[in-house]
Amino acid sequence: MSTPKPSLGRALAEAADKADELAKFRNEFVFGEENIIYLDGNSLGRLTKKGQQKLLRSIDEEWGTGLIRGWGHDWLLLGRRLGDKIAQIIGAKANEVLVSDSTSINLFKLISAAMKVHNRKVILTLADNFPSDLYILENAGELRIMKTVEQLLENLNEDTGVVSLTHTCYKTGQVFDMHLITEAAHKVGALVIWDLSHSAGVMPLQVDKHFVDMAVGCTYKYMNGGPGSPAFIFVREELLPHLENPIRGWFGHADPFSFNPEYKPAETIEKFLTGTPPVLSMAALEPALDMILEAGLDRLRKKSFLLTEYVIALVQERLVKYGVEIASPAEGGKRGSHVALMHPEAWKLTQALIKHGVIPDFREPNILRIGLAPIYTSFVEVFDAITMLETILAENLHAKFPATRQSVS
Repeated sequence: MSTPKPSLGRALAEAADKADELAKFRNEFVFGEENIIYLDGNSLGRLTKKGQQKLLRSIDEEWGTGLIRGWGHDWLLLGRRLGDKIAQIIGAKANEVLVSDSTSINLFKLISAAMKVHNRKVILTLADNFPSDLYILENAGELRIMKTVEQLLENLNEDTGVVSLTHTCYKTGQVFDMHLITEAAHKVGALVIWDLSHSAGVMPLQVDKHFVDMAVGCTYKYMNGGPGSPAFIFVREELLPHLENPIRGWFGHADPFSFNPEYKPAETIEKFLTGTPPVLSMAALEPALDMILEAGLDRLRKKSFLLTEYVIALVQERLVKYGVEIASPAEGGKRGSHVALMHPEAWKLTQALIKHGVIPDFREPNILRIGLAPIYTSFVEVFDAITMLETILAENLHAKFPATRQSVS
């Protein structure tokens, strides 16, 4: 096995961790297994200790003792209160964001409402958009799927009703130019919906600064809200009066507790509420959002950049000779917080890494993703993970694993 250059060795990783401004936050997360290196925070973030404590209090005290009185005490305010915190994370106004439902449901709400604004039929998107988003979009209008951003921009015209894109590509980690695409869409009178699921919580976004119309995003990735934690929905304040929630529900009513049989939508962002909010999931999410705000998006982005740069440098030095290729952008500003590695036996490698205490994830057909959550991932973990991957490749330890995926990863 080749010896790594001193400049990229473990000593460098240890020094980087000692200099890390965000190192203190690592102690605020639950580490259930001491030797597990977790590099899948871009799919499911770690549990925060404060979130764990808050969830237990919500179960034992608010629900267990307070019972239905919890609605009057705090529960009804959660969607808006958490939305106001996420607004700070994505660069929106406090009255423009709401936490509710799932990303797919929120996208359905927005695309259905947006397509009625100008009565145009065409929706433009990219082939690398998240598949679930494509499923929603193809049922809302005439969906045209472009291969590149350049092709998308060339096809923008007066027939385009909505452009809907994922801000950070779930496969490669490529970050698309929010300002450029939004501005181009507006020039032809189209609206834009961004899916921020792989961006929110690890980089400054400034949706208001870039005049973004609408956005959705999940909270269980870099926001560490927990499995199935509710998503968020953003609507620019000026656009809100022109949009109608297609899934009418009592929580979106102007006066939900009047139980009026005639529906009158709220005039605020609450019009996009539908059903009863998932109180327990929201309880676990709130401390995680507070931690992100304390850490600061600029510092998180800076560390994210350094972590991905370190992964790429190590891969180039130690893994390229084994057929590993880097699918993520080389330019840091165009790269999110995960690095996509391509290899013909990526699924086997993923299984072998998990067997040896490293949890990354896999995307068809040949991508192994290294997810780097800057609020808790260390440089030493990165070094040790790449070292393990090198060992697996050098000793062919992945050969015994199945060639096709049989479960969630």
